[in-house]
Amino acid sequence: MGIVLASGSPRRRVLMQMVGFGDFAVIPDPSEEREVPGLPPEKAVCEIALGKAKNVSPFCEQNDIIIAADTLVYIDGRPLGKPDDAEHAEAMLRELSGRKHTVYTGIAILKDGGKAVGAEVTDVFFREITDEEITGYVKTGEPMDKAGAYGAQGLGAVFIERIEGDFFNVMGLPLCRLMKMLKEFGVTI
Repeated sequence: MGIVLASGSPRRRVLMQMVGFGDFAVIPDPSEEREVPGLPPEKAVCEIALGKAKNVSPFCEQNDIIIAADTLVYIDGRPLGKPDDAEHAEAMLRELSGRKHTVYTGIAILKDGGKAVGAEVTDVFFREITDEEITGYVKTGEPMDKAGAYGAQGLGAVFIERIEGDFFNVMGLPLCRLMKMLKEFGVTI
C-alpha cells in the first residue's frame, strides 16, 4: 500500500511531510480544475476533491490510498479564485482588507473502492492593508498561485489579525481532519 497525493501544491507536500509522511507519491490531477455551480462551498470543495482523486486513480496501484484536496476562498458568498494577474491580485487584496473571509477545503480519500469525503471551514480576519503594502506584496509574486491572492504561511501572514478554525486549512490541507479520515483506512502516524 502506498500513499498518493493527488495535488501539485508544494504547500500540501510540505504539510504531508510535516505530519510524518516521508514516502508518498505525488500525482497531480491532469484535468482542468472545474467549478461545481449551484452547490454550497462545503459541498463544492468536496465534489472537486473527489473528482481529482478519481481522475488520478487510474495512475495508481490497487491498494494505494489516494488523497486529494481542493481549497476555495469566499467573501460575501462568492468565490475568490487564484488571481489572473497582478492587477487582479491587488483588487482581491483590497477587497479582503479589514474584513472577514472564509476558507473551505474539501478532502477526498479513495482506497480499494472505499472513500471518505469531508470539508473544513475556517474564518480569516484581515487587518486594514494600505495600497503600498498591497503593491509591495504583489510584487513579491507570492499571491499569484493562491486562492484569495495570499499565503498565510508566507509574507501574507502579516495581514491576518486572527483565524477562527484550522490554520492548516488556510494553507490548503486541514491536517486534523485529514488524519481523522485516514484512520478510517487504518493509517496513523
